[in-house]
Amino acid sequence: MRNLLFLVFFFSFSVSFSSSLETDSKDFNVTDMIMHHIKDSHEFHILDWNGKGVSIPLPIILWTDNGLVTFSSSEFHHDDEGTELVTKKGVSFVKFHEEIYYASPQPNSFGQYLILDKNNYPTNLKPVDFSITKLVFSMFLSMLLLVLIFGISAKKYSKSNKGIPSGIAKFTEPLILFIRDEVAIPNIGEKNYKKYMPYLLTLFFFIWINNLMGLIPFFPFSANLTGNIAFTAVLAVITFAITTFAGTKDYWKHIFWMPGLPVPMKLFLAPIEFLGIFIKPISLMIRLFANISAGHIIVLSLISLIFIAETVWIAPLSVGFTVFISLIEILVVAIQAYIFTMLSALYIGSAMEEHEH
Repeated sequence: MRNLLFLVFFFSFSVSFSSSLETDSKDFNVTDMIMHHIKDSHEFHILDWNGKGVSIPLPIILWTDNGLVTFSSSEFHHDDEGTELVTKKGVSFVKFHEEIYYASPQPNSFGQYLILDKNNYPTNLKPVDFSITKLVFSMFLSMLLLVLIFGISAKKYSKSNKGIPSGIAKFTEPLILFIRDEVAIPNIGEKNYKKYMPYLLTLFFFIWINNLMGLIPFFPFSANLTGNIAFTAVLAVITFAITTFAGTKDYWKHIFWMPGLPVPMKLFLAPIEFLGIFIKPISLMIRLFANISAGHIIVLSLISLIFIAETVWIAPLSVGFTVFISLIEILVVAIQAYIFTMLSALYIGSAMEEHEH
């Protein structure tokens, strides 16, 4: 906890110090800064030093008409305005707002190799992008951490004659038992819960670890993975697929033709229940995405007060509120992992429930 407080304070102090070096603070745009930090990118941007960005580059993998093209994101030299060409295999590319496009033959009046429409959106064609972005890298890293954590935990059990946990297994066992006893069994039932325990455990720890990784200040590979709606959408679709295929005839009967109700009421409720099939995973998707993104946006907004006020005297207030919100976020990231797992178990359990009439 003390390390977190120190890192938050140091980050805020660094921001306030860098703001004192700004030649024109009026150029600071809060919205652009926040969106730059929470969105995906082709590199891990660490800091700016003497007007140059210090970043950890990631591989760019593109499929073009000339075949597969790969190169390092550092070849764009931190350019994100479509003014710098990278030519590979006779094909030129530009990066604009972290999107890679085919370059136009000649630059426009702003030096951009892009053709912009009236809304300043590029009309250039895009190659098929298979790049390892910072969100993808963060996801692979969290998967590796999961394998290491539970691989080591399993070895600790195999070395114990009495099945007594030791080492990291002392940390993982209570959480596993909690998911089993408080989430899986109550919502799915003792008869069927074992079948879905691997999914529920993976879901809980995968979301929780990624939530925590997105919170750590100055962590070189920190990324807002669970604050990306595409990521939460995939998790919700998996829960939706399991629920759909696990559904019994009683489950579908209660959706399309509820027993014990007058026919006019059945005709009224059936469309509502049918929409509920899709509303449930959508709510899962939005809840996780919105809560995690909101926490990051609030923290960055509080940090931005130093720039907006153009004085370091507001730094103590900014730091104080940032620490407070960061402490709340530590609790929120665990709660959101639990809620997503619990609701997934609830939806699966309701689809498998057997009714007696």
